[in-house]
Amino acid sequence: MKIGVLALQGAVAEHIRMLELAGASEARTVKKVDDLHDLDGLVIPGGESTTISKLMHKYGFMEEIRKFGLEQRPIFGTCAGAILLAKRINGQDDAHLQLMDIKVERNAYGRQKDSFEIKLPIAGVASDFPAVFIRAPYIMEISDRGQVLAKHEEKIVAAREGHYLAAAFHPELTEDYRFHKYFLEMVKEYRS
Repeated sequence: MKIGVLALQGAVAEHIRMLELAGASEARTVKKVDDLHDLDGLVIPGGESTTISKLMHKYGFMEEIRKFGLEQRPIFGTCAGAILLAKRINGQDDAHLQLMDIKVERNAYGRQKDSFEIKLPIAGVASDFPAVFIRAPYIMEISDRGQVLAKHEEKIVAAREGHYLAAAFHPELTEDYRFHKYFLEMVKEYRS
């Protein structure tokens, strides 16, 4: 099972470490479009969604990642990655990849100084997952095809729709690889 981590911005090495701990046979950086071709799954890490989007356009990733998703290959977006996956962004006319049928609110939890960590129950993952929120979004709306995996203060902060997985927080910034293991199980499901 080969999993790539989009290496344009964000905690790339941390995601690779978590994927390896979770049991991926190969976890590697994706720095150019050709790196996508033999992957079974892709992680889009956090960072700043507008910056990542500009870099994706600049290096030809936008259409290739959209195609990757439309080929039923799983994608896991964390924080800014979740924003990039969304079909709709509150207050914006255009979204980025427009793959996952969710509407997101950017920077919903305030500035960097408002960052926090909580124990969060996540369906299918854990009853006590340590979720790190840094300038995090939240999911305002999800389609009937989607599944809410976690809420914080009645706001959706983790969701799944088929082979797409989104988290408003940073699971890679902990020592807990259970959410990455959940993603690997999704990848196995879509490989068979």
